[in-house]
Amino acid sequence: MNTTREQSKSPWRWVPSLYFAEGLPYVTVMSISVILFKRFGLSNTDIAFYSSWLYLPWTLKFLWSPLVDLLKTKRWWIVSTQLIIGATLAGVALSLPTPHWFQASMAFFWLMAFSSATHDIAADGFYMLDLSESKQAFFIGIRNTFYRLAMITGQGLLVILAGILEKRFDNIPKAWTLIFYLLAAGFFLFGLYHAAQLPKPSSDAVQPKRKGKEMLNAFWETFFTFFKKKGSFVAILFILFYRFSEAQLVKLSSPFLLDERSVGGLGLSTTEVGSVYGVVGVAALVAGGLLGGIAISRNGLRFWLWPMALLLSLPNFVYVYFAWAQPVSHWIIYAGVALEQFGYGFGFTAFTMFMMLFSKGKHQTAHYALCTAIMALGMMLPGMLSGAVQAHLGYLNFFLYIGLSTLVTFFVVSLIRPLLREHPHKADNNI
Repeated sequence: MNTTREQSKSPWRWVPSLYFAEGLPYVTVMSISVILFKRFGLSNTDIAFYSSWLYLPWTLKFLWSPLVDLLKTKRWWIVSTQLIIGATLAGVALSLPTPHWFQASMAFFWLMAFSSATHDIAADGFYMLDLSESKQAFFIGIRNTFYRLAMITGQGLLVILAGILEKRFDNIPKAWTLIFYLLAAGFFLFGLYHAAQLPKPSSDAVQPKRKGKEMLNAFWETFFTFFKKKGSFVAILFILFYRFSEAQLVKLSSPFLLDERSVGGLGLSTTEVGSVYGVVGVAALVAGGLLGGIAISRNGLRFWLWPMALLLSLPNFVYVYFAWAQPVSHWIIYAGVALEQFGYGFGFTAFTMFMMLFSKGKHQTAHYALCTAIMALGMMLPGMLSGAVQAHLGYLNFFLYIGLSTLVTFFVVSLIRPLLREHPHKADNNI
Protein backbone atom coordinates (compact mmCIF):
# COMPACT_ATOMS: atom_id res chain seq x y z
CA MET A 1 0.00 0.00 0.00
CA ASN A 2 1.25 3.50 -0.82
CA THR A 3 2.99 5.14 2.17
CA THR A 4 1.82 8.65 1.25
CA ARG A 5 -1.76 7.46 1.19
CA GLU A 6 -1.26 5.80 4.60
CA GLN A 7 0.11 9.02 6.05
CA SER A 8 -2.85 11.05 4.75
CA LYS A 9 -5.57 8.85 6.24
CA SER A 10 -8.14 10.96 8.02
CA PRO A 11 -7.85 10.84 11.84
CA TRP A 12 -11.62 10.23 11.89
CA ARG A 13 -10.89 6.73 10.55
CA TRP A 14 -8.80 5.70 13.55
CA VAL A 15 -8.84 8.21 16.45
CA PRO A 16 -12.42 7.37 17.63
CA SER A 17 -11.96 3.58 17.34
CA LEU A 18 -8.46 3.64 18.85
CA TYR A 19 -9.56 5.51 21.97
CA PHE A 20 -12.71 3.44 22.27
CA ALA A 21 -10.43 0.40 22.24
CA GLU A 22 -8.16 2.10 24.79
CA GLY A 23 -11.02 2.80 27.18
CA LEU A 24 -12.82 -0.55 27.00
CA PRO A 25 -10.24 -2.76 28.79
CA TYR A 26 -9.69 -0.02 31.35
CA VAL A 27 -13.39 0.14 32.21
CA THR A 28 -13.52 -3.65 32.23
CA VAL A 29 -10.75 -3.89 34.80
CA MET A 30 -11.74 -0.84 36.87
CA SER A 31 -15.56 -0.70 36.69
CA ILE A 32 -17.08 -3.86 35.24
CA SER A 33 -15.00 -5.92 37.66
CA VAL A 34 -16.49 -3.90 40.56
CA ILE A 35 -20.06 -4.69 39.48
CA LEU A 36 -19.11 -8.29 38.70
CA PHE A 37 -17.61 -8.77 42.18
CA LYS A 38 -20.66 -7.14 43.78
CA ARG A 39 -23.02 -9.46 41.92
CA PHE A 40 -20.86 -12.45 42.97
CA GLY A 41 -21.23 -11.43 46.64
CA LEU A 42 -17.98 -9.72 47.66
CA SER A 43 -18.09 -6.97 50.32
CA ASN A 44 -17.51 -3.28 49.50
CA THR A 45 -14.25 -3.35 51.46
CA ASP A 46 -12.88 -6.31 49.48
CA ILE A 47 -14.15 -4.91 46.17
CA ALA A 48 -12.43 -1.53 46.66
CA PHE A 49 -9.20 -3.08 47.94
CA TYR A 50 -8.68 -5.81 45.35
CA SER A 51 -9.95 -3.88 42.34
CA SER A 52 -7.71 -0.92 43.24
CA TRP A 53 -4.67 -3.22 43.10
CA LEU A 54 -5.47 -3.67 39.42
CA TYR A 55 -4.30 -0.07 38.87
CA LEU A 56 -0.73 -1.23 39.52
CA PRO A 57 0.23 -1.97 35.87
CA TRP A 58 -0.84 1.56 34.90
CA THR A 59 1.18 2.89 37.84
CA LEU A 60 4.32 1.00 36.86
CA LYS A 61 4.06 1.27 33.08
CA PHE A 62 6.76 3.94 32.96
CA LEU A 63 9.21 1.10 33.68
CA TRP A 64 8.63 -0.47 30.27
CA SER A 65 7.41 2.59 28.34
CA PRO A 66 10.89 3.24 26.86
CA LEU A 67 10.76 -0.25 25.33
CA VAL A 68 7.70 0.79 23.32
CA ASP A 69 9.82 3.64 21.96
CA LEU A 70 12.88 1.47 21.30
CA LEU A 71 11.40 -1.84 20.10
CA LYS A 72 9.10 -2.27 17.10
CA THR A 73 6.69 0.47 15.96
CA LYS A 74 3.86 1.90 18.01
CA ARG A 75 1.49 0.65 15.33
CA TRP A 76 2.77 -2.91 15.94
CA TRP A 77 2.31 -2.56 19.70
CA ILE A 78 -1.26 -1.30 19.26
CA VAL A 79 -2.40 -4.21 17.11
CA SER A 80 -0.54 -6.86 19.14
CA THR A 81 -1.84 -5.73 22.52
CA GLN A 82 -5.42 -5.55 21.24
CA LEU A 83 -5.23 -9.21 20.23
CA ILE A 84 -3.70 -10.13 23.61
CA ILE A 85 -6.46 -8.25 25.44
CA GLY A 86 -9.00 -10.29 23.47
CA ALA A 87 -7.33 -13.48 24.74
CA THR A 88 -7.39 -12.32 28.38
CA LEU A 89 -11.09 -11.42 28.12
CA ALA A 90 -11.75 -14.96 26.90
CA GLY A 91 -9.74 -16.20 29.89
CA VAL A 92 -12.00 -14.32 32.31
CA ALA A 93 -15.04 -15.83 30.59
CA LEU A 94 -13.62 -19.33 31.02
CA SER A 95 -12.83 -18.77 34.71
CA LEU A 96 -16.18 -17.41 35.95
CA PRO A 97 -18.13 -20.72 36.09
CA THR A 98 -15.32 -22.43 38.06
CA PRO A 99 -15.02 -22.86 41.88
CA HIS A 100 -11.88 -20.69 41.93
CA TRP A 101 -13.41 -17.93 39.81
CA PHE A 102 -12.04 -15.08 41.94
CA GLN A 103 -8.38 -16.13 41.87
CA ALA A 104 -8.49 -17.06 38.18
CA SER A 105 -10.38 -13.95 37.06
CA MET A 106 -8.01 -11.72 39.06
CA ALA A 107 -5.04 -13.33 37.28
CA PHE A 108 -6.59 -12.63 33.87
CA PHE A 109 -7.58 -9.10 34.95
CA TRP A 110 -3.92 -8.52 35.86
CA LEU A 111 -2.76 -9.71 32.44
CA MET A 112 -5.42 -7.56 30.82
CA ALA A 113 -4.33 -4.53 32.84
CA PHE A 114 -0.68 -5.06 31.84
CA SER A 115 -1.60 -5.37 28.16
CA SER A 116 -3.96 -2.40 28.35
CA ALA A 117 -1.32 -0.22 30.01
CA THR A 118 1.12 -1.11 27.21
CA HIS A 119 -1.57 -0.37 24.63
CA ASP A 120 -2.09 3.07 26.24
CA ILE A 121 1.60 3.90 25.87
CA ALA A 122 1.61 2.99 22.19
CA ALA A 123 -1.74 4.61 21.36
CA ASP A 124 -0.96 7.93 23.04
CA GLY A 125 2.49 8.01 21.46
CA PHE A 126 1.04 7.23 18.04
CA TYR A 127 -1.53 10.04 18.48
CA MET A 128 1.20 12.58 19.19
CA LEU A 129 3.42 11.34 16.36
CA ASP A 130 0.81 11.28 13.60
CA LEU A 131 -1.14 14.48 14.38
CA SER A 132 0.03 18.08 14.31
CA GLU A 133 -0.38 20.14 17.50
CA SER A 134 -3.47 21.90 16.12
CA LYS A 135 -5.08 18.56 15.25
CA GLN A 136 -4.13 17.18 18.65
CA ALA A 137 -5.97 20.07 20.30
CA PHE A 138 -9.02 19.62 18.06
CA PHE A 139 -9.21 15.83 18.47
CA ILE A 140 -8.56 15.85 22.21
CA GLY A 141 -12.28 16.29 22.81
CA ILE A 142 -13.03 13.53 20.30
CA ARG A 143 -10.56 11.08 21.81
CA ASN A 144 -11.71 11.80 25.36
CA THR A 145 -15.33 11.43 24.29
CA PHE A 146 -14.77 8.03 22.67
CA TYR A 147 -12.61 6.92 25.58
CA ARG A 148 -15.41 7.81 27.95
CA LEU A 149 -17.99 6.33 25.57
CA ALA A 150 -16.10 3.05 25.97
CA MET A 151 -16.32 3.41 29.72
CA ILE A 152 -20.03 4.13 29.58
CA THR A 153 -20.54 1.25 27.16
CA GLY A 154 -18.82 -1.02 29.66
CA GLN A 155 -20.49 0.14 32.85
CA GLY A 156 -23.70 1.03 31.03
CA LEU A 157 -24.77 -0.95 28.00
CA LEU A 158 -22.87 -4.13 28.85
CA VAL A 159 -24.16 -4.03 32.42
CA ILE A 160 -27.71 -3.60 31.10
CA LEU A 161 -27.18 -6.67 28.94
CA ALA A 162 -25.72 -8.57 31.90
CA GLY A 163 -28.81 -7.70 33.95
CA ILE A 164 -31.10 -8.91 31.17
CA LEU A 165 -29.14 -12.16 30.89
CA GLU A 166 -29.21 -12.63 34.67
CA LYS A 167 -33.01 -12.56 34.60
CA ARG A 168 -33.27 -14.70 31.48
CA PHE A 169 -31.00 -17.50 32.69
CA ASP A 170 -31.46 -17.01 36.45
CA ASN A 171 -27.74 -17.70 36.56
CA ILE A 172 -25.29 -14.90 37.37
CA PRO A 173 -22.05 -16.72 36.33
CA LYS A 174 -23.55 -17.75 32.98
CA ALA A 175 -24.75 -14.20 32.25
CA TRP A 176 -21.37 -12.62 32.94
CA THR A 177 -19.51 -15.38 31.07
CA LEU A 178 -21.40 -14.45 27.92
CA ILE A 179 -20.57 -10.76 28.46
CA PHE A 180 -16.85 -11.51 28.55
CA TYR A 181 -17.00 -13.71 25.47
CA LEU A 182 -18.68 -10.80 23.69
CA LEU A 183 -15.90 -8.45 24.79
CA ALA A 184 -13.25 -10.94 23.65
CA ALA A 185 -14.78 -11.16 20.16
CA GLY A 186 -14.94 -7.36 19.98
CA PHE A 187 -11.24 -7.01 20.74
CA PHE A 188 -10.18 -9.50 18.12
CA LEU A 189 -12.15 -7.38 15.65
CA PHE A 190 -10.45 -4.19 16.91
CA GLY A 191 -7.06 -5.76 16.27
CA LEU A 192 -7.98 -6.68 12.70
CA TYR A 193 -9.55 -3.27 12.00
CA HIS A 194 -6.58 -1.26 13.23
CA ALA A 195 -4.14 -3.51 11.37
CA ALA A 196 -5.89 -2.26 8.23
CA GLN A 197 -6.81 1.33 9.14
CA LEU A 198 -3.96 2.81 11.18
CA PRO A 199 -1.69 5.03 9.06
CA LYS A 200 2.04 4.40 8.78
CA PRO A 201 3.72 7.75 9.53
CA SER A 202 7.42 7.91 8.77
CA SER A 203 8.05 9.14 12.32
CA ASP A 204 6.77 5.79 13.67
CA ALA A 205 9.89 3.93 12.62
CA VAL A 206 11.68 0.99 14.18
CA GLN A 207 14.65 2.30 16.15
CA PRO A 208 18.15 1.08 15.24
CA LYS A 209 19.15 -2.01 17.21
CA ARG A 210 21.06 -1.18 20.36
CA LYS A 211 23.15 -3.19 22.77
CA GLY A 212 21.81 -3.86 26.27
CA LYS A 213 23.95 -1.14 27.85
CA GLU A 214 22.82 1.42 25.26
CA MET A 215 19.18 0.55 25.89
CA LEU A 216 19.69 0.88 29.65
CA ASN A 217 21.33 4.28 29.19
CA ALA A 218 18.47 5.35 26.92
CA PHE A 219 15.99 4.25 29.58
CA TRP A 220 17.65 6.28 32.33
CA GLU A 221 17.94 9.29 30.04
CA THR A 222 14.21 9.06 29.29
CA PHE A 223 13.37 8.70 32.97
CA PHE A 224 15.52 11.48 34.39
CA THR A 225 14.78 14.07 31.71
CA PHE A 226 11.15 13.98 32.87
CA PHE A 227 12.13 15.09 36.37
CA LYS A 228 14.47 17.75 34.96
CA LYS A 229 11.58 19.54 33.27
CA LYS A 230 10.84 22.92 34.81
CA GLY A 231 8.02 22.66 37.34
CA SER A 232 8.07 18.85 37.40
CA PHE A 233 7.40 18.64 41.16
CA VAL A 234 4.27 20.79 40.93
CA ALA A 235 3.18 18.92 37.81
CA ILE A 236 3.47 15.60 39.67
CA LEU A 237 1.36 16.96 42.54
CA PHE A 238 -1.27 18.11 40.05
CA ILE A 239 -1.39 14.75 38.25
CA LEU A 240 -1.57 12.85 41.54
CA PHE A 241 -4.34 14.87 43.18
CA TYR A 242 -6.49 16.47 40.46
CA ARG A 243 -8.79 13.42 40.58
CA PHE A 244 -8.46 12.74 44.33
CA SER A 245 -12.19 12.82 45.09
CA GLU A 246 -13.14 10.90 41.94
CA ALA A 247 -10.59 8.16 42.73
CA GLN A 248 -12.64 7.34 45.83
CA LEU A 249 -16.11 8.02 44.45
CA VAL A 250 -15.71 5.78 41.39
CA LYS A 251 -15.12 2.68 43.53
CA LEU A 252 -18.36 3.08 45.49
CA SER A 253 -20.80 4.74 43.10
CA SER A 254 -22.00 1.50 41.49
CA PRO A 255 -22.14 -0.49 44.77
CA PHE A 256 -24.12 2.43 46.25
CA LEU A 257 -26.67 2.31 43.44
CA LEU A 258 -26.92 -1.49 43.75
CA ASP A 259 -27.09 -1.73 47.56
CA GLU A 260 -30.48 -2.06 49.27
CA ARG A 261 -32.12 1.04 50.71
CA SER A 262 -32.01 -0.54 54.17
CA VAL A 263 -28.21 -0.17 54.16
CA GLY A 264 -28.24 3.33 52.62
CA GLY A 265 -28.12 2.51 48.91
CA LEU A 266 -30.65 3.19 46.16
CA GLY A 267 -31.65 -0.43 45.55
CA LEU A 268 -31.36 -0.39 41.75
CA SER A 269 -31.13 -3.57 39.71
CA THR A 270 -28.15 -4.46 37.52
CA THR A 271 -30.13 -3.40 34.44
CA GLU A 272 -31.17 -0.10 36.02
CA VAL A 273 -27.59 0.76 36.98
CA GLY A 274 -26.56 0.07 33.39
CA SER A 275 -29.37 2.29 32.12
CA VAL A 276 -28.35 5.19 34.36
CA TYR A 277 -24.79 5.20 33.01
CA GLY A 278 -25.37 3.81 29.53
CA VAL A 279 -28.23 6.03 28.35
CA VAL A 280 -28.31 9.37 30.17
CA GLY A 281 -24.62 9.24 31.06
CA VAL A 282 -23.56 8.81 27.44
CA ALA A 283 -25.35 11.93 26.21
CA ALA A 284 -24.05 14.07 29.07
CA LEU A 285 -20.51 12.77 28.78
CA VAL A 286 -20.36 13.30 25.02
CA ALA A 287 -21.59 16.87 25.43
CA GLY A 288 -19.05 17.61 28.17
CA GLY A 289 -16.11 16.05 26.33
CA LEU A 290 -16.84 17.72 23.02
CA LEU A 291 -17.40 21.14 24.58
CA GLY A 292 -14.21 20.77 26.61
CA GLY A 293 -12.09 20.02 23.54
CA ILE A 294 -13.62 22.88 21.53
CA ALA A 295 -13.19 25.30 24.44
CA ILE A 296 -9.48 24.52 24.89
CA SER A 297 -8.79 24.68 21.15
CA ARG A 298 -10.22 28.22 21.07
CA ASN A 299 -9.15 29.84 24.34
CA GLY A 300 -6.37 27.65 25.67
CA LEU A 301 -5.95 25.52 28.77
CA ARG A 302 -4.96 28.34 31.11
CA PHE A 303 -8.22 30.18 30.41
CA TRP A 304 -10.41 27.12 31.07
CA LEU A 305 -8.51 25.37 33.88
CA TRP A 306 -10.53 26.74 36.81
CA PRO A 307 -13.98 26.33 35.18
CA MET A 308 -13.08 22.78 34.20
CA ALA A 309 -11.81 21.92 37.68
CA LEU A 310 -15.01 23.27 39.22
CA LEU A 311 -17.24 21.31 36.85
CA LEU A 312 -15.20 18.17 37.48
CA SER A 313 -15.52 18.44 41.27
CA LEU A 314 -18.75 20.12 42.33
CA PRO A 315 -21.14 17.56 40.74
CA ASN A 316 -19.77 15.01 43.24
CA PHE A 317 -22.18 16.58 45.74
CA VAL A 318 -24.98 14.94 43.75
CA TYR A 319 -24.16 11.75 45.66
CA VAL A 320 -24.56 13.56 48.97
CA TYR A 321 -28.11 14.34 47.93
CA PHE A 322 -28.67 10.78 46.73
CA ALA A 323 -27.52 9.32 50.06
CA TRP A 324 -29.52 11.84 52.10
CA ALA A 325 -32.82 11.77 50.18
CA GLN A 326 -32.61 8.25 48.66
CA PRO A 327 -34.84 9.39 45.77
CA VAL A 328 -37.23 6.87 44.29
CA SER A 329 -37.76 8.74 41.02
CA HIS A 330 -35.50 7.48 38.25
CA TRP A 331 -35.74 10.91 36.63
CA ILE A 332 -34.01 12.50 39.62
CA ILE A 333 -31.30 9.83 39.59
CA TYR A 334 -30.83 10.25 35.83
CA ALA A 335 -30.56 14.04 36.18
CA GLY A 336 -27.96 13.74 38.94
CA VAL A 337 -25.83 11.25 37.03
CA ALA A 338 -26.14 13.40 33.88
CA LEU A 339 -24.80 16.43 35.78
CA GLU A 340 -21.93 14.40 37.21
CA GLN A 341 -21.01 12.87 33.85
CA PHE A 342 -21.18 16.20 31.99
CA GLY A 343 -18.91 17.79 34.57
CA TYR A 344 -16.49 14.90 34.37
CA GLY A 345 -16.36 14.97 30.57
CA PHE A 346 -15.74 18.72 30.56
CA GLY A 347 -13.26 18.77 33.45
CA PHE A 348 -11.17 15.77 32.44
CA THR A 349 -10.28 17.51 29.16
CA ALA A 350 -8.07 19.97 31.04
CA PHE A 351 -6.25 17.13 32.77
CA THR A 352 -5.49 15.30 29.51
CA MET A 353 -4.37 18.47 27.73
CA PHE A 354 -2.00 19.38 30.56
CA MET A 355 -0.31 15.98 30.46
CA MET A 356 0.14 16.25 26.70
CA LEU A 357 1.64 19.74 26.95
CA PHE A 358 3.94 18.79 29.80
CA SER A 359 5.17 15.73 27.86
CA LYS A 360 6.16 17.71 24.75
CA GLY A 361 9.75 17.41 23.57
CA LYS A 362 12.20 14.54 23.37
CA HIS A 363 10.86 11.21 24.67
CA GLN A 364 7.28 12.53 24.61
CA THR A 365 5.78 9.05 24.34
CA ALA A 366 7.60 7.78 27.42
CA HIS A 367 7.00 11.05 29.30
CA TYR A 368 3.27 10.92 28.60
CA ALA A 369 3.28 7.31 29.79
CA LEU A 370 4.98 8.46 32.98
CA CYS A 371 2.29 11.13 33.44
CA THR A 372 -0.47 8.58 33.10
CA ALA A 373 1.39 6.21 35.44
CA ILE A 374 1.43 8.93 38.10
CA MET A 375 -2.26 9.49 37.40
CA ALA A 376 -2.92 5.78 37.95
CA LEU A 377 -1.09 5.92 41.28
CA GLY A 378 -3.32 8.85 42.24
CA MET A 379 -6.35 6.67 41.47
CA MET A 380 -5.01 3.47 43.03
CA LEU A 381 -4.03 4.53 46.55
CA PRO A 382 -7.17 6.51 47.52
CA GLY A 383 -9.35 3.87 45.84
CA MET A 384 -7.83 1.05 47.89
CA LEU A 385 -8.94 2.66 51.14
CA SER A 386 -12.30 4.00 49.98
CA GLY A 387 -14.21 0.80 50.74
CA ALA A 388 -12.98 0.70 54.32
CA VAL A 389 -13.75 4.42 54.75
CA GLN A 390 -17.30 3.92 53.45
CA ALA A 391 -17.83 0.88 55.68
CA HIS A 392 -16.79 2.97 58.69
CA LEU A 393 -18.67 6.18 57.83
CA GLY A 394 -21.76 4.88 56.00
CA TYR A 395 -22.82 6.19 52.62
CA LEU A 396 -24.01 9.69 53.60
CA ASN A 397 -20.94 10.63 55.62
CA PHE A 398 -18.70 9.02 53.02
CA PHE A 399 -20.12 11.20 50.25
CA LEU A 400 -19.81 14.28 52.48
CA TYR A 401 -16.16 13.36 52.89
CA ILE A 402 -15.89 13.03 49.08
CA GLY A 403 -17.30 16.56 48.78
CA LEU A 404 -14.63 17.90 51.14
CA SER A 405 -11.98 16.02 49.17
CA THR A 406 -12.62 18.30 46.20
CA LEU A 407 -10.66 20.99 48.09
CA VAL A 408 -7.53 18.98 47.26
CA THR A 409 -8.29 19.41 43.55
CA PHE A 410 -8.70 23.17 43.93
CA PHE A 411 -5.39 23.40 45.81
CA VAL A 412 -3.34 21.67 43.10
CA VAL A 413 -5.07 23.70 40.37
CA SER A 414 -3.94 26.87 42.14
CA LEU A 415 -0.37 25.52 42.10
CA ILE A 416 -0.32 24.42 38.47
CA ARG A 417 -1.89 27.41 36.71
CA PRO A 418 1.30 29.56 36.79
CA LEU A 419 3.22 26.65 35.21
CA LEU A 420 1.11 26.98 32.06
CA ARG A 421 3.16 30.04 31.19
CA GLU A 422 6.08 27.63 30.77
CA HIS A 423 4.09 25.11 28.71
CA PRO A 424 1.67 27.27 26.71
CA HIS A 425 -0.86 26.05 24.21
CA LYS A 426 -1.14 28.10 21.02
CA ALA A 427 -4.22 29.79 22.38
CA ASP A 428 -2.25 30.76 25.51
CA ASN A 429 0.48 32.64 23.67
CA ASN A 430 -1.02 35.98 24.65
CA ILE A 431 -0.70 35.24 28.40
